Amino acid sequence: MRRQSRLPARNLAARNLAARNLAARYRERYLARYLASAALTAVLAAGLGGCQTMSDVTGSLTSRGESRAEAAPDDPRRAVEVYGDRYRANPKDADAAVAYGQALRATGQLAQAAAVLEQATIAHPGNKTMLAAYGRALADNGNSQAAFDVLSRAHSPDNPDWRILSVQGTALDKLGKHEEARRYYASALRIVPDEPSVLSNLGLSYMLTRELPKAEETLRRAYANGSADARVRQNLALVVGLQGRFAEAESIVKADLPADEAAANVTYLREMLSRKDSPRTSSNPALKSAPVVALGQGD
Repeated sequence: MRRQSRLPARNLAARNLAARNLAARYRERYLARYLASAALTAVLAAGLGGCQTMSDVTGSLTSRGESRAEAAPDDPRRAVEVYGDRYRANPKDADAAVAYGQALRATGQLAQAAAVLEQATIAHPGNKTMLAAYGRALADNGNSQAAFDVLSRAHSPDNPDWRILSVQGTALDKLGKHEEARRYYASALRIVPDEPSVLSNLGLSYMLTRELPKAEETLRRAYANGSADARVRQNLALVVGLQGRFAEAESIVKADLPADEAAANVTYLREMLSRKDSPRTSSNPALKSAPVVALGQGD
């Protein structure tokens, strides 16, 4: 009788173990699908277009002769008008072309930005600032190999620019050349140790190859830096969530934020962890203003 009474408990334990194993296999398959999905491609594309300052990899927008009264407008749409008028008045003005191209990028007009800067590089083939802006615009448009090639001409081995090195790394990651990409991030970090934007790109590079513990460790280094922006927070939360620690991921995106921003960030994170589509296709207006996951930060 004792033996019979233990059988149901054993059966229940066996069923529970089978259920846990099935759940684990499901999570692994889901993670594998996610890491190869359109959502992750969208992460890369969004990051390359997600700079927060218009200075980007090319230095100040304002030319040396501009007064403070003529400084770059804070509103990107106003910047498009101002620099667009200046560019159309003199398409050979290098400063105007760079400023107009960056303003177009900031308002999401990526194809037009690339077209403007392509013409400008033809007129100014040796202008490294111009090449940096054009290379970044190509990266925005997903032309990773062309972006890498152009950016290689925008600086030199004897005078490297860490921002350009970082964007070159993201181009290589998008081409699937992850080990080579990490060498570029390492070169950038030798110039600016613990720079959060470079560490963030490196962390996402590890995410692409499913090295999630390494990705988390790297992103925590970036997040610990006082100058890290909101995108680093999003990246860290995404990697933590991909490891199944959803409550912790949500606490990361909510930390020290007003209630409305925290709610928008949590919604964004949940979308990123559940959708196969681009995070930019969401109909929720709050998500459009939420920080984007960033690969390609070089601000």
